[in-house]
Amino acid sequence: MIDQLLTISPDARTKIDAVRSFNDFPEAALRVRILAKDGPRFRYEIALEDPRERAADDLAVESDGLTVVLDPATATDLAGATIELDPAVTGGGLRIANPNEGWQDPVARAVQDVIDRQINPGVGSHGAQVTLVEVKDGTAFMRFGGVCQGCAAVDVTLKQGVETAIRAAVPAIQAIVDVTDHDAGANPYYQHGH
Repeated sequence: MIDQLLTISPDARTKIDAVRSFNDFPEAALRVRILAKDGPRFRYEIALEDPRERAADDLAVESDGLTVVLDPATATDLAGATIELDPAVTGGGLRIANPNEGWQDPVARAVQDVIDRQINPGVGSHGAQVTLVEVKDGTAFMRFGGVCQGCAAVDVTLKQGVETAIRAAVPAIQAIVDVTDHDAGANPYYQHGH
């Protein structure tokens, strides 16, 4: 069943076994779960844990002496994913290559394309970033990050720039909703060079 849900590359398996041996805990289980969706990407938890910590509804699969524990709520979003060694991490961390990331909805994919090609290249030069959180019933829910968070001019930016670009390119979108917590912004005004 583990092969139907996710694959562990040989290098990743070697790393997992080495960490289990180093910690003198050869029966440690590998916990894999999706913690959250951040725009089109998932944030994961990959951790070794005591097999006795497993919840009653967890999915546990034995794979050649390694128990892999999956959260039932996120297991289907891991179907076809691969746990692999991340060469960018010193000492060889793990990462998940997941074909389920990204927007499955064609309207959300179209909105994301506008954000990636038109909006973020423009606002990024000012230290800002726009993230699509969700598309539902013709409404695109967006988060403004970087200097946009807490910015008094975000409403103007939203209405005049982002909304105009998205609605022109994706007619199925009738409204844009800003879900940013602007009160949390540390520096509401961009100060170039400061």
